[in-house]
Amino acid sequence: MAAPGRLRVFLADSHPLFLDGMARAVRDRPSMELVGCAPNGRETLDGLRRLRADIAVLDVRLNGFAGTHLLAAVAREALQTRAVFLTAHFEGELVYEALGAGAAGYLSKEMGRDAILDAVEVAARGDVVLAPEMQTAIAREIQRREALRRPELSSSELEILTLAAEGNSTHEIAGHLHLTAAAVKGHLRAIYGRLGVTDRTSAVVAALRRGILE
Repeated sequence: MAAPGRLRVFLADSHPLFLDGMARAVRDRPSMELVGCAPNGRETLDGLRRLRADIAVLDVRLNGFAGTHLLAAVAREALQTRAVFLTAHFEGELVYEALGAGAAGYLSKEMGRDAILDAVEVAARGDVVLAPEMQTAIAREIQRREALRRPELSSSELEILTLAAEGNSTHEIAGHLHLTAAAVKGHLRAIYGRLGVTDRTSAVVAALRRGILE
């Protein structure tokens, strides 16, 4: 059992030398208690179930076992363990998915051991911690996803969609904009394609939901 007030830490990494180094660092920190280590996903999940760590420090990939699968299992089984990813994988999509799955942090193996453990203690208190390079990665991923979520419409397409949202028919829109009905229909088809819908009502709803129309 950990002494009162000490943080119960579980470590998982598929690289033995790195895992051993982190284990020594945790043992050397008076505020922490190392309760277990694992080299793969299956042993990690078993350890989290049995040892009830306060926080787990995990690689994002454990011999083919995705770290987000571990987070899903932790949430499904209501285990009271927060998880911080410590990895060399900086891809924005991985960071985004890890945080979305409930990770308490995403740290770099390039950080010093003391800095890593300082961040783990912060995460254990309920905050979310990110290495500086991860902050840039997650910001870019959010921007990329937002661009996909809010497709660019031309000024003509936006005008047509606005008139459609006001309840105008195809012929009425054509009259307002001095276009042919066929041209309006062509613009509407293009709008449907950008929004991933198949009809006018769905296009208006999607545009309102995504903030394209107000």
